[in-house]
Amino acid sequence: MGKARKPIQIIILSVILLLGGYAIGSSVFGGDGKPREGSKAPSFELLGLDGLTHTLDEYKGKSVVLNFWGSWCGPCVKEMPALQAQWEKWKDQGVVVIGVNVGEDQMTVENFIKLVDIDFPVVMDSGRSAVRSYGVSPLPTTFFINTKGKVDSIHIGQLDLDSLDGQIGKLVNP
Repeated sequence: MGKARKPIQIIILSVILLLGGYAIGSSVFGGDGKPREGSKAPSFELLGLDGLTHTLDEYKGKSVVLNFWGSWCGPCVKEMPALQAQWEKWKDQGVVVIGVNVGEDQMTVENFIKLVDIDFPVVMDSGRSAVRSYGVSPLPTTFFINTKGKVDSIHIGQLDLDSLDGQIGKLVNP
């Protein structure tokens, strides 16, 4: 019985060493794929509340405020009026605010949008593919993407009207 255990122990130890090496290499060499300030923003393909599939590429040449949120997230709910106000203020200057709902069904999202009275574009990341490619945790998280498609800054947590205005102002007037 002791001889049969040895090959299994060697295999388990090898797998642990491989996974550990991969984890260390990824963290040291930045292999996690998450966007950083100055890096290209990952593209996405998500269903919008309008029934169409939307991608980041359709906003080329525009400044993008990409906000990941959920209706169950208190800080997300609190920042919605500020996002709406900034959308109204900046949309004529080539700025688009996109709300990325994380993991909720369409009816829940539509009811929430009506309740908080927002009209900026909202897409649904029900499979959480954008959450993974952007490395989002926790909610809300907002990416400010410049006209060249690069991440200008990342804000984790609730935004208020003034900080949102300042971040968008930097995108419009670099």
